[in-house]
Amino acid sequence: MPEPGSKKYDIHRARLRKEAEGRGVSDQDANDEANATLRRSPVRRSRGSRTERGRGPEGERRGE
Repeated sequence: MPEPGSKKYDIHRARLRKEAEGRGVSDQDANDEANATLRRSPVRRSRGSRTERGRGPEGERRGE
């Protein structure tokens, strides 16, 4: 699941809102429902680097 504030998060939230509005939910309730659904999602990645390259040059890493 994308992290809050990211573009993918916003896209996913917009899709959830559109689905809720299609079911006849009011605008504010659709917004609340989309936010609640995304908060309940258990799959989240950490913000840390995902590769060795993302951690910077080897000479600049300390304590490893």
